[in-house]
Amino acid sequence: MPSPPAVQAPAPTGLKKIVAASLIGTTIEWYDFFLYGAAAALVFNKLFFPDSDPLVGTLLSFLTYAVGFAARPLGALVFGHFGDRLGRKKLLVYSLLMMGGATFLIGLLPTHATVGSAAPLLLTVLRLVQGFALGGEWGGAVLLVAEHGDAARRGFWASWPQTGAPAGQLLATGVLATLTATLSDAAFDSWGWRVPFLLSGVLVLVGLWIRLSVDESPVFKAALAAAERRTAEHTVREKPPILAVLRDHWRDVLIAMGTRMAENISYYVVTAFILVYATEHADTSRQNALNAVLIASAVHFVTIPLWGALSDKIGRRPVYLIGALGTGIWIYPFFTLVDRQSFATMITAVTVALLFHGAMYAPQAAFFSEMFATRMRYSGASIGAQFSSVAAGAPAPLIATALLAEYHSAAPIALYVMAAVLLTVIALGCAEETRHRDLSDTEPYEAESASVTL
Repeated sequence: MPSPPAVQAPAPTGLKKIVAASLIGTTIEWYDFFLYGAAAALVFNKLFFPDSDPLVGTLLSFLTYAVGFAARPLGALVFGHFGDRLGRKKLLVYSLLMMGGATFLIGLLPTHATVGSAAPLLLTVLRLVQGFALGGEWGGAVLLVAEHGDAARRGFWASWPQTGAPAGQLLATGVLATLTATLSDAAFDSWGWRVPFLLSGVLVLVGLWIRLSVDESPVFKAALAAAERRTAEHTVREKPPILAVLRDHWRDVLIAMGTRMAENISYYVVTAFILVYATEHADTSRQNALNAVLIASAVHFVTIPLWGALSDKIGRRPVYLIGALGTGIWIYPFFTLVDRQSFATMITAVTVALLFHGAMYAPQAAFFSEMFATRMRYSGASIGAQFSSVAAGAPAPLIATALLAEYHSAAPIALYVMAAVLLTVIALGCAEETRHRDLSDTEPYEAESASVTL
């Protein structure tokens, strides 16, 4: 079989432009996604489920929040399939338009007071569109950078799209914090909550302009050319990417899902559920809770690339393990500090929690990219990442809120997060170190004989 053409890494300037395009796009999409989560905790319970008890209304609000996660696996399957067939760039443009459009329309929705039960139904439909788009966004964004970058610093460069999560959280929380600080509660509940959703339309135009200006992944183009040659020479069509993933990479998909449990659950407990816990249980103002998340997200943004760089030095698995174990140890002190009703201790609690989360989240992009062969990489990375979100991130605020309503204590919630950490540690014990793998490979990776003990 002829060797595929050599893949040339882009010049530093070109790579930075690609990183910027991925980062801005993921920031906008995470802004949209997190904005919904914050609004679900703060106002949607009153605007769309007004006849319920406050905590029950919050549960129903978080249920529509969880619906977005349910759509993410479908987005992963669809975008992964076409991303492996048509390219990373095209699908990223579609995901950005879908996410931004749905978020903008949420800002225009009538509430329960205007249209009754149709309001939560429309909200749920738009949340499904958000989830579908985000399910396809993550894999394409990290692959576009990972497949452009140099192997020696892949963990560092691929971690930059990951900073889109705290950047989006920072932007969403910052806009909400500004509005809650400048508007009365009545004005915010009446119309102020719509402003950040409507701003998404402007942000999408900026992101689209930047994303359209970058080139397709050279690794993908080389793999596509090789696949077309094989088809022409042997008249054999490639299997659909999803079938290839399930045949050759099923073990890696399960490992990716397992490693995400602690990362996903802890993040949504720390950034979404904390708004409920601080206001309903710890008697803290929602302004202080929003500001604490805002400050911690800024630290999170800065430290993610540092964790990514460390994974280039010592490996993906050791850095991930630091984050998982740190999360398990910190989660109980996290709630203890929030209970003290001090703004300083709340900032400490959230910041340290997100530091440990960053140690898991930063190497994840390179780690998952390196698990899969090129012609099934978008599908494999997306399926591994997004299918786990249904069991992890989707129910996390729901479960945490239900545990709080039942036990009026943070102890069961801390145990819930610790159980997720245990699953992640087990998955890491079954994983192989991947940082030396060549992303230009088009064939499935053979099982390695190296020890996989931690």
